[in-house]
Amino acid sequence: MKPIVRTALLGLTLATLVPPAANAHGPTRQKVSESVDIAAPPAEVWALIGDFQAADAWLPIVTASRGEGGNEPTATRTLVLDGGAELVELLKKHDDAKMSYSYRIPDATHDVAILPVNNYSSTLSVAANGDGSTVTWKGAFYRGYPNNDPPPELNDEAAVAAVTGVYRAGLAHLKTLLESK
Repeated sequence: MKPIVRTALLGLTLATLVPPAANAHGPTRQKVSESVDIAAPPAEVWALIGDFQAADAWLPIVTASRGEGGNEPTATRTLVLDGGAELVELLKKHDDAKMSYSYRIPDATHDVAILPVNNYSSTLSVAANGDGSTVTWKGAFYRGYPNNDPPPELNDEAAVAAVTGVYRAGLAHLKTLLESK
């Protein structure tokens, strides 16, 4: 048998024995970034959103917020959502000078029925924009169902839609609160 034919047959045999990598692909990390311009100075915006423990002051789906640790790394907060569900979040870093904080949802405490994501982390920040501010809320996460063939309520689209909805509603409400003064 000629070397070229032998190589071709070997390649064909291996291709039938080894399934394509795409068939074994798991979930892909999703990202959402939403921003809003607000006609208020950054210090005023940060005064409202900068306290990690006070999400109920501006986030419309949160009816109460309680926690421990203030704005120190590893502080926790429990958000009581409209309807009574609770969501625990852990502060990773907080920087008053940069008007930014980052947090995550510990998977061990998270119920994907509340927010259809896993391995969720987020950053909320305020920046000067002319006479006003721009607030940016960024998140990265995996869908709520970690294996292949997720149910529709736990797939990538559901995860992105849920996080986008929370961010847009929160930022729109924040804008209304600050611009209606």
